[in-house]
Amino acid sequence: MVAPQPGIGDWYRQKESGSLFEVVAFDDDDGTIEIQYYDGTVEELDIEDWEAQWEDGALEGAGPPEDWSGSVDVEPEDEGLRGDAGDPERDLRASGLDGIDLFE
Repeated sequence: MVAPQPGIGDWYRQKESGSLFEVVAFDDDDGTIEIQYYDGTVEELDIEDWEAQWEDGALEGAGPPEDWSGSVDVEPEDEGLRGDAGDPERDLRASGLDGIDLFE
């Protein structure tokens, strides 16, 4: 089987373990692919290893997980920090640039 060209943001699965991972960087000059597993672990593969794993049938294409927060440190209490547009007390967004004098 011919190995696909890894694309940043593409998801794959290791057949044996079922582990999902995303390609987060690809350096054609160095011949390396950086992947991040769903749990957040980052690993670097040589293109030769990538191609060998495809030839062995150890990898397959996959869609992104429904719950994308596995590799992101988002705690449930952090989600409430976004603020509610209807509640000015909870609006934690930065204000505009009003009051800044650019010609001081």
